[in-house]
Amino acid sequence: MQIILPIAIILGTLAGMESFSWFIHKYLFHGPLWFIHRSHHQQRSGWFEFNDIFSVLFAIISVYLMWMGRIDLDIKFWIGVGITVYGIIYFIFHDWFIHNRFQSFKTDNSYLLGIRRAHKIHHKSTEKSPAEEFGLLLASKKYFKQSTRSSH
Repeated sequence: MQIILPIAIILGTLAGMESFSWFIHKYLFHGPLWFIHRSHHQQRSGWFEFNDIFSVLFAIISVYLMWMGRIDLDIKFWIGVGITVYGIIYFIFHDWFIHNRFQSFKTDNSYLLGIRRAHKIHHKSTEKSPAEEFGLLLASKKYFKQSTRSSH
């Protein structure tokens, strides 16, 4: 029974991070913080880009929360774990699967392919605006339609 609350906090943090990330991506990264985020919409010349500073910032926040809640394993600790799990998901989905920072893996999974399609649409623009599809794990239904391949 004691494990249910931490799991609920982690899952709630994941949902909160998706909403929060969508909001800051749309209104801050494509707004006043575009001077940093722009590097993510340009051709990368190395493995890192200036935009990675945001990931470092979230990592610092999650480690801080886990450190502050470490003794009693209180809510701060589990929120920090949730932010860390979101960061791992972000790395796998975004950096590895979508942007191929490592050799991308192949999939026929309609959810993964829909997320990839939505993100590619987001990157069609190399400018601050117009842009659409700001989420990581959620995207408009239109990107999840079956492919035109025949399944016979």
